[in-house]
Amino acid sequence: MGMKQILGRLAGQTAVYGTSTIVARFLNYLLLPLYTYTLTTADYGVLTEFMSYIAVLQVLLTMGLETGCFRFANKEGYEPRRVFSGALAAVSTISAVFLLLMILFGRGLADSMGYGSYWKLYIYMGIILFSDCVTAILFARLRQENRAWRFAAFKIIKIAAEAGTNLLLFLWYPSYAAEHPGNLLSGLIPPSPDFSYPIFSILVSCVLCFLLFVPELLRLGFGTDRRTVKGLMRYSLPLMVAGLPGVINDFLDRVLFRFFNVDDSLWRSELGIYQAAVKVAVIMSLFVQMFRFAAEPFFFSGTRRKDFRQVYAAVMEYFVMFCMLIFLGVVFYLDIIQLIVGGDFRGGMGIVPVMLLAYMMMGMLFNVSMWYKLSDRPSFAIYITLAGLAVTAVINILFLPVFSYRAAAWGHFFSYLVMLLLSVLLGRRYYPIPYRWLKIGTVIVLGLLLYAVACVLPAGLPMGWSLFIKTCLLGAYLAGLYVIEKYFKTRHTLAHESKDSK
Repeated sequence: MGMKQILGRLAGQTAVYGTSTIVARFLNYLLLPLYTYTLTTADYGVLTEFMSYIAVLQVLLTMGLETGCFRFANKEGYEPRRVFSGALAAVSTISAVFLLLMILFGRGLADSMGYGSYWKLYIYMGIILFSDCVTAILFARLRQENRAWRFAAFKIIKIAAEAGTNLLLFLWYPSYAAEHPGNLLSGLIPPSPDFSYPIFSILVSCVLCFLLFVPELLRLGFGTDRRTVKGLMRYSLPLMVAGLPGVINDFLDRVLFRFFNVDDSLWRSELGIYQAAVKVAVIMSLFVQMFRFAAEPFFFSGTRRKDFRQVYAAVMEYFVMFCMLIFLGVVFYLDIIQLIVGGDFRGGMGIVPVMLLAYMMMGMLFNVSMWYKLSDRPSFAIYITLAGLAVTAVINILFLPVFSYRAAAWGHFFSYLVMLLLSVLLGRRYYPIPYRWLKIGTVIVLGLLLYAVACVLPAGLPMGWSLFIKTCLLGAYLAGLYVIEKYFKTRHTLAHESKDSK
C-alpha cells in the first residue's frame, strides 16, 4: 500500500470517527446557546468547575490504559482479548472504589466547597466517572478492531441522550415541576434551571452508554492474567502520570479562578465568560480529537512499514494545513459565530484566536509526541507535561489576578508551545522523524499574515464588505497552500535528482 493510499485510509477513518465527534460537538454548540441564554455567567462558571474535576479524575481513573491497550494488543506474545479484559478489570475496580468514596464522603466535600445543598452532585460525579472509565476501555477495543461505525453509533447515541435530557430539563421540566411538586425527579434535581441540569444530563447519557456496552462487556469479561496486567500497568502508569499533568494543565486555570481571580466575588462569572469563549474555539480541539481517534492505532500499527517515518512527517504537514484553515475560518467569521452565546458572555471573544492557536499546537504536540510511545520511553512524557504544567501555573498565578481569563488563555498558548518545542528537541535525539519544519512554518506564517491583514481592516467597514474581504483572504490561503505544496514538491524532486547524479 502506497503513501497516498495510507493517507487516504487515515483520512477515511478520521472522517468516520469524526462523525460521532462532530455530532457531539455540534449538539454541544446547540446546547451552548441553551446554557448561555438561560444560565447566569456564575452558574455557567460553577458548571465549568465541576466539569474540570471530572476531566482530571477521568485521566487518573483510566490510568493510561487506553494507550497501553493499543501498544500491547499489537505486541508479539500478547493476546488482544486478554489485554483488554485485564485493563477492564483494573479500571472497573479503581472506579468502583472512587464511587464508594463519593457515596460515603460526598456530603462533607460539598459542605467544604460551598455547595452543601448540592451534595448529590458528588455522587452523580462518581457514577459518571465509573461509567465513563469502563466504557473508555470498551471504546478503545472498538478502535483497535477498526469497528469505527459501531464506535460512532454508540458515541452519537450517548451525546444525543445528553442533549435530549438537557432539552427536556431546561424547556419542559420547570413547568412540569411547578404543577407536580412531588414528581420522581424532585429529589434528584431542583425545580428551576441551574448548573445541576447539565450534570444530571451527563449522568443519564453515561449510564445509557454503559448499558449499550453490556453485551460487549459480557463477551470480553474481566481477565486477571498477571503477566498481561503487570505489563500493561508498567507501560500505562507512566502515561497516566504524564497524562494527569496534561489534563491538569488544561483545567488548572479553571480551578485557580476560585483563588486568584481579579475580584473574589466575581470569579464564577469570569470563569463562565472564559468557558464560553473556549467553547467557541473548541472546533479546533474537535478536529484534533477526531484526528487522534484514528491516528493513534494507525501510528502503532504502521511501524512495520519501511517508510513509516516519512508517512508520519507527511501527516503532520497536512494536519497543520487544515488546522490553519480552521483557524482562519473561525476568526474571519467570529462576528457571526459569537451569536451562539448569550450577550453577557461575548466580552470574552477576544481570546478565541489565542485558544485556537493553542489547540492547534496541542494537535502538533500529539503528532510529535508519538516518538516516546513508539520507542517505549513513556517516562519522557512526564518531564514534558510537567514543564507545560509549570508554565501554566506560573502564568496564571502571576497574571490571573490582573488580567483574569486573558491570562488563562495565554497560559494555554505558552504551555503548549513549550511542550511542543521540548518534544521536538527530544524526538530529534531519540526517535528522529524527518518533519519538514520549513514547510510547516511557512504554512503557519501565511495564515498569521492573512489574519493580521484582517485585523487592520477599518473598524467602520460594513459587515458585508468585511465578510467579502475575509472570504477573499480565505481563498488566498488556499491558493497559498497550492503554491507552497508545489514549491516544496519541486524542491524535493530536485534534491533527489542531485543526489542520484552524484
